[in-house]
Amino acid sequence: MTHASAQAKQKVSGIRQLPEGWLWVPRVFTLVLTLLAIDYLFNLQLINLVTQLESQFFYVVVALMLPLVFLLWPMNRFAATHKVPWYDILLFVTSFAICSFFVLNAGQILDRGWEYSAPQYAVVMSFLFWLTVVEAIRRAGGLPIAIIVGLASLYPIFADVVPGPIQGFPSNPEQTAVYLAMSREGIMGIPLQAFANLVIGFLLFGVALQKTGGGKFFINLAFALLGHVRGGPAKVAVFSSGLMGSMSGSVITNVMTTGVMSIPAMRRVGFSKSYAAGVEACASTGGVLMPPVMGATAFIMAAFLNIPYGTIALAAVVPSVLYFLGLFIQIDAYAARYNLQGLSAEELPSLSRTLKEGWYFIFVFGLLIWMLFFLRQEATAPFYATALLLIINQVLPYERWAFQDVKDFFFDSGKLFAELIAILAGVGLLVGALSVTGLSGTIANDLIYLAGGNTLVLLLMGALTSFILGIGMTVTAAYIFLAVALAPALINGGGMEPLAVHLFILYWGMLSFITPPVALGAFAAATVAGAKPMETGFHAMRLGSVIYFIPFLFVLNPALIFQGSWAEISIVMVQALLGVFLIAGSMQGWLLGIGTLARGGALQWLVRIALIFGGLLLAVPGGDPVPLSNVQLSLISAALILPALIGVKLIQRRVSGIASAV
Repeated sequence: MTHASAQAKQKVSGIRQLPEGWLWVPRVFTLVLTLLAIDYLFNLQLINLVTQLESQFFYVVVALMLPLVFLLWPMNRFAATHKVPWYDILLFVTSFAICSFFVLNAGQILDRGWEYSAPQYAVVMSFLFWLTVVEAIRRAGGLPIAIIVGLASLYPIFADVVPGPIQGFPSNPEQTAVYLAMSREGIMGIPLQAFANLVIGFLLFGVALQKTGGGKFFINLAFALLGHVRGGPAKVAVFSSGLMGSMSGSVITNVMTTGVMSIPAMRRVGFSKSYAAGVEACASTGGVLMPPVMGATAFIMAAFLNIPYGTIALAAVVPSVLYFLGLFIQIDAYAARYNLQGLSAEELPSLSRTLKEGWYFIFVFGLLIWMLFFLRQEATAPFYATALLLIINQVLPYERWAFQDVKDFFFDSGKLFAELIAILAGVGLLVGALSVTGLSGTIANDLIYLAGGNTLVLLLMGALTSFILGIGMTVTAAYIFLAVALAPALINGGGMEPLAVHLFILYWGMLSFITPPVALGAFAAATVAGAKPMETGFHAMRLGSVIYFIPFLFVLNPALIFQGSWAEISIVMVQALLGVFLIAGSMQGWLLGIGTLARGGALQWLVRIALIFGGLLLAVPGGDPVPLSNVQLSLISAALILPALIGVKLIQRRVSGIASAV
């Protein structure tokens, strides 16, 4: 990574550059957490002191990671310094002491029911825990999410005086604090449980892949395979970012890792700065949605739905393929239209050498997939994969770790853990507030009432809400809130498949990364490219256009996520693929097998709009709640597509005739 991109990444994340002495704190804390997680998940019972009781282990996870937030993120996240001020040291020590209190008293909380009746000193510690979490999420997640979480966590105290639709059962401040701190519905709820049981191993695996050269391997592999073809560097960005998503689970990290190589390469073959940055932003956003290892949100989804993570990863295959296919087609169409060639052979890495030096990354991925999908070992699979990766890496001479690499591994893992724990603990406050007031059980009925019982209206409300929350929160936080508040309305009121509904929420939450006015992924890519942020955002929005309707496809017909007969799945997949092909090509004004659509003056727009709507109608599944059947939709689609294609051929023939005459 270049110095400029490193500075850009620091600006986006707001991470403080710790002095060498302080660097050991997150390293040691992360090492301790890793050892405890292995003991707990493998049931070794070697460290029974804090891993024998499940709730105690959860508190230990928070006690080790939450205090790190006050070291890693300064009071003002955009003013990172090289010095840790005294007040952050005090907050670090105090938060560790507060969390340790709950670790030491986890047995008492469980045995004596402190959740319902706690001694006064425990109530005081619960208030302090509450405040600590709010400040931690402000630093790691940003002010908007901290305001949302802070106000929502106060809601139980005033639940009886708020307007009717959001009125609930009130609790006094003491009851609220204790419930949020000690209940399995509050800070220690499903999100944090999912982190402790599933996410730790996959984050370690991702960091290990990056630190052993996995990122470099996948980027070189992409360049070796696709760098020479039409628009090659942009296609490399799509391919490599899809693979990188399996490592980082973060759009911004993907952009900063692959973008520093792919964006300059795109610029060399003729792509504009903003277009190249838009390609990278879309590719990096899709990378987080790409199996076999998706972002942390997918593991939390598995805990919410109480299904194996492998089921979610399998369900996400077709939607993610449709998204990347649409992006790939748009890039190819744009390159064909503007005659943008690939890189020369001299500029590309050797495929044979790349595979020789990095074959074991593919092998390790194979082991992980085998353990996830066939052995169903979601919790332990990433630890085995990480161990195998590190062993092979030390045997081969290419990327062997020195002691500094080990230190960097634990530090980078600690940053990821601390940020996610702060967000999950903060969202636990929000979910706990809904739970203690009973609102989580009634809000679904209120949403159904507002939608007038219309499933399509409810879906549109859900999409808009997911997008808006995705702007103010992280995707994980927005998903958790909507999984509690919105998902039951769509499942119970709309009669929709639970897994499809939860994926729908996840996809629409991701859209904020490429949609102005916020578009964090696009803005990060613009920083790397030196492009205008808003212009990049609009390019990204256009390039990623298929992702706006893909969630509607699989939520209206779960056959796209492998819920149904193979005959139905095959038909729906073919329709969706054809629809994406037409939409993506028409967006860029060029169709494979047809050629350019950007001729004929104003008439070209009628043709392109007809093809876009025809492709959309072809992809959309008919039947309830859509008022038209599949046959009717296909006939309307054909009535739009066929005349449009005939019109394109006539325009092309006319233009060719004029050119010949001249």
